[in-house]
Amino acid sequence: MKKLIVLMMTLIMTFSLTACGGSESDSKSDSKSEASGESDMAYVKDKGTLVVGITDFEPMDFKDDGGEWVGFDADMAKAFAESLGVKAEFVEIDWDNKIMELEGKTIDCVWNGMTLTDEVTSSMECSKPYCNNAQVVIVPSDKADKYQDTDSLAELSFAAEAGSAGEAELSKLNLECTPVKAQSDALMEVAAGTSDAAVIDSLMAAAMVGEGTGYADLTYTVGLNSEEYGVGFRKGSDLAASLNDFFASSYADGKMMECAEKYGVQAAVIEQ
Repeated sequence: MKKLIVLMMTLIMTFSLTACGGSESDSKSDSKSEASGESDMAYVKDKGTLVVGITDFEPMDFKDDGGEWVGFDADMAKAFAESLGVKAEFVEIDWDNKIMELEGKTIDCVWNGMTLTDEVTSSMECSKPYCNNAQVVIVPSDKADKYQDTDSLAELSFAAEAGSAGEAELSKLNLECTPVKAQSDALMEVAAGTSDAAVIDSLMAAAMVGEGTGYADLTYTVGLNSEEYGVGFRKGSDLAASLNDFFASSYADGKMMECAEKYGVQAAVIEQ
């Protein structure tokens, strides 16, 4: 019996020492990981690319005839990446999953005419605002006279990009909404007659609907809000401050406004 007790005590002491040793090792490993943890700036520079999460959103991010991503946001993102000594790489994302994509490091930033909502600013490290915007109602031109205020919208079925500021505004008004993948899809819904109306960004509306555009039979009427665009990085990222400095310098030397004029958004640019 005495031998059994001694054996049990020995096993208990051995297990305790092993457990303590494992905890100490894990602690050292965690400390080492923390000590070697790199900033977002270092991470991007090490891999040589700034991966930009976007959707097809003219005039901010869209493909030219050669298949290259261009637009006010795309061109500014390329210039910012160049200032860091890396290349900009564009990845189309599901807008509703933008925060998850960012945290999972499949992208390094969201730069796509993104409204600075409470959800965005609480989940991302955001740049200062760089453009003014609004959410506007899109309807067929021959019906525009009927829909000139929010009270007149109650009977309509809407399409809006899932997770967008437009969808949020429709929710506030308790209006029927079909979520779609992109704002361009919302326009297609109205053009096809599968939705009565859409809510999209005013900057996109100015570029894509009305005379001389691909949606000449559509127009925008009611403005639902006023808002500002910003760029989002991972929470705590040092890239946001770097982008703020880049915005300030590119505004001061005129390059930001030159780029804005190229895509017709100069009136929306916020002084940096």
